[in-house]
Amino acid sequence: MRKIHVIGIGAGDPDQLTLQSVRALRSTDVFFVLDKGEVKSDLTRLRRDMLDTHIPDGGYRVVEARDPERDRRAGGAAYSPAVGDWRSARAGIYERLIAEELGADESAAFLVWGDPALYDSTIGILEEVLARGAVAFEYDVVPGISSVSALVARHRTGLNRVARPVQITTGRRLAEGFPEGVDDVVVMLDAHQTFRQYAGQDVDIYWGAYIGTPDEILVSGPLAEAGPRIERLRAEARERKGWIMDTYLLRRNPRDA
Repeated sequence: MRKIHVIGIGAGDPDQLTLQSVRALRSTDVFFVLDKGEVKSDLTRLRRDMLDTHIPDGGYRVVEARDPERDRRAGGAAYSPAVGDWRSARAGIYERLIAEELGADESAAFLVWGDPALYDSTIGILEEVLARGAVAFEYDVVPGISSVSALVARHRTGLNRVARPVQITTGRRLAEGFPEGVDDVVVMLDAHQTFRQYAGQDVDIYWGAYIGTPDEILVSGPLAEAGPRIERLRAEARERKGWIMDTYLLRRNPRDA
């Protein structure tokens, strides 16, 4: 039976891999990597650097495939169908890789940024491949250090305050309003810097981009003061690299709750 490992590799620092992740890496025959194009080629390089760090003797294969494009113009009611189409296109690529590049008794791995359980599609896509019935395999999931964990660690703060909840959401959802009954909100996948609409409130922000990599940028402080600096740094970084991955924690102070 073919074996698949879904391995959380942390936010970018090879030292963030857990011992369990390293053991899974060393038991893998072939690594499947989706190439996101020249602009994001350093993401592929970071994965290869991790393999070089933790499997210096080699003995494995790396198979790359081009990641399908997603319609990022789709919004509103069209958003979920667009994501579904993109995931199905990925499922077709995964199915082909497993069928053509993985021997019957071999193991393969997908290296997932952060943690596979948090805003990642790999598990769902593998389930779709299995449901199609064209290829059979077993898979396991190795948790990783998420960008959320890395963010608050780098800022030396916690996710929540005493006896208070924390919510993890997206920029798209934050644009609809601050979650009811929650004063600590982690925001991911925010291409539009939605935090700006809360600049008039007594809110602190803990922001990070490229967390765990040599390009890491960190900013924290009252949103009214830190927000403009984040906007400037974010624009400069995106211009320089062509892409950006950032995450932030918004912490609303009690008098505005």
